[in-house]
Amino acid sequence: MPASTPTRADGRGAEELRPFSVDWDPMSFALSSLIVRTGRTAVLCSVSLEEDVPRWRRGGHCGWLTAEYRLLPGSTPQRQSRELMKLSGRTQEIQRLIGRSLRAVLDMEALGERTLLIDCDVIQADAGTRTASITGAWIALRRACDRLLAQGVLSQDPIRHQLAAVSVGLIDAVPLLDFDYSEDSCADVDLNVVTTGDGRLLELQGTAEQAPFSRSELDAMLNLAESGIQELMRGQRLALATDTGSRIS
Repeated sequence: MPASTPTRADGRGAEELRPFSVDWDPMSFALSSLIVRTGRTAVLCSVSLEEDVPRWRRGGHCGWLTAEYRLLPGSTPQRQSRELMKLSGRTQEIQRLIGRSLRAVLDMEALGERTLLIDCDVIQADAGTRTASITGAWIALRRACDRLLAQGVLSQDPIRHQLAAVSVGLIDAVPLLDFDYSEDSCADVDLNVVTTGDGRLLELQGTAEQAPFSRSELDAMLNLAESGIQELMRGQRLALATDTGSRIS
């Protein structure tokens, strides 16, 4: 393994996150909404409520959560066409990941026969959009459930665990946390990690773009991801405590 860390475009150390911030309630009609920023990546996350569940879920006294994800047209250097009737495989895979991750930390019985709808719309994409979506969507979901509890719509809290996600990978055999696009586009290994607040893994998505990677390299990446997620979770808690935005610099 090289003795020195590759120089990162923004000057960060190998173990440093991009600046993280939250701007609250850009959408006044949503149950909750926010813009989460990780470096130059920005995602609009919102939560809506339906007093119904999918047909196959009816009569079971349990709720549901579903998620949608889109890249907005001006979110990338070349305009993204709107996905209307047919979603790309990438879009379907990411929104399923977001939905799976959030459902894993919810008590569906506590929701009753209601559906929470999560929308994650990427305003600007500079890598890490799926992990930023999960991290931001959990904050929006936490605030939405707080409001439903305060309104008496819910009688018990359906959220069982905190949730966040981050990317990590290898460049020149060195583990680096929270890729931007310049790193993501040339990485030897790219790994997305989703965990609960107590450190348990919900999802790993890893790919060797060049040569295979070893178990020890995987362990090093997971250790780096764990520290990054704990920092993101502190940012989530701070954002919820202030409700006016937060920043990790």
